[in-house]
Amino acid sequence: MSEQSLREEVLTARRIVVKVGSSSLTTAAGGLDADRVDALVDAIAKVRSQPDAPEVVLVSSGAIAAGLAPLGLERRPPDLARQQAAASVGQGLLVARYTASFARYGIRVGQVLLTAEDASRRAHYRNAYRTLDQLLAMGAMPVVNENDTVATAEIKFGDNDRLAALVAHLVRADLLILLSDVDGLYDGDPARPGTSRIAEVRGRQDLEGIEIGSAGKAGVGTGGMVTKVEAARIATGAGIPVVLTAASQAADALAGRPTGTLFLRTGSRTADRLLWLAHASSPRGALHLDAGAVQAVVSGGASLLPAGVTKVDGDFAAGDPVDLLGENGHIVARGLVNFDARELPRLLGRSTRDLAQEFGAAYEREVVHRDDLVVLRG
Repeated sequence: MSEQSLREEVLTARRIVVKVGSSSLTTAAGGLDADRVDALVDAIAKVRSQPDAPEVVLVSSGAIAAGLAPLGLERRPPDLARQQAAASVGQGLLVARYTASFARYGIRVGQVLLTAEDASRRAHYRNAYRTLDQLLAMGAMPVVNENDTVATAEIKFGDNDRLAALVAHLVRADLLILLSDVDGLYDGDPARPGTSRIAEVRGRQDLEGIEIGSAGKAGVGTGGMVTKVEAARIATGAGIPVVLTAASQAADALAGRPTGTLFLRTGSRTADRLLWLAHASSPRGALHLDAGAVQAVVSGGASLLPAGVTKVDGDFAAGDPVDLLGENGHIVARGLVNFDARELPRLLGRSTRDLAQEFGAAYEREVVHRDDLVVLRG
């Protein structure tokens, strides 16, 4: 595909996900910067007002950062409890600011808070998609954030860059725009003389030898350049091009004008929920597989049956994500398990037919169904 054709993909995007980081929305003291919020809203509202305008979903960090000053905190606290307290205060302030700013253009804001668990469970995933799709259909502005007040350390996305990549896939976006306080990816620390911005990344090979640091302001967010590049890898691998640029250049990015760094798509779309299972879920345990089961799952596209499981690690409930390990202990897949950790050991190595005869028809089922399984390594 020619460079012109690749740029056309950006220009003709019909559904765009925009992610903005905490440092692009807050003051040095940690509070919300109304002027910065308004500038971002101005750019989004302008593109929405054009004929045949694209739909836009906003993934916004800033809840924890916005809650710091009101709670007398100078920096982002290291412990989860105080982070959640700050998010509880800050999320209301953040959405209120967006609501007031978008109201200048007659645009309603719809708040959508997600956890990793919402993403990996089938019913939750469908409901999240339907909600976002309906908000767009009704002309509202979806503002998405991680639900920091209820997410545990084990199930947090960890950063909103990765969340944005997964939301882009969830809503079947044509483009992901990552906004930061840095105007793109550089071939070194942008604060050092002699470094230059990389205009285009066509694949992993273009990043070999590049020093990817944590450029950006510290103290208010969890992301850095590493998380942005990882988010770009997730999105482009799922067939979605990514533009990484400064929040001050949001209007250019939304208009399709060359700005920042363009990451070209490297793959095609996969089954929606499987991308979330691979990148958003945190395993609650692990199942050790024999060689035959590894072959069946990885190469044969089969479900995992009790006969192929040799050992169970962890304390998990039915429906939780678990890693599937080969005989060498390496992760080969991840899936949603159909039995809890206390029940599964007595089923190991046995056929589903024998289990059904002994325990009833309910036991004639897979340990992990292939529709709830994603291969991570060949």
